[in-house]
Amino acid sequence: MDLEDDLPRKGDDPLARLLQQDLGPFSVADLHNRIVALEAEIIRTKSKLESAVNHKASAEALFRR
Repeated sequence: MDLEDDLPRKGDDPLARLLQQDLGPFSVADLHNRIVALEAEIIRTKSKLESAVNHKASAEALFRR
């Protein structure tokens, strides 16, 4: 196994693959679990975004002194 096997390939976008996935074969329970997981990912992403914005604002304030 090559170390590069774990790295994303150029043009290999997990979000794009997720959005293109056929939901037809999923059961109601699978769809519910998917929604729960996606909602948790949205919360995690928003938290990271807020942290990055706050960090940037703090750095900018520091250098304006």
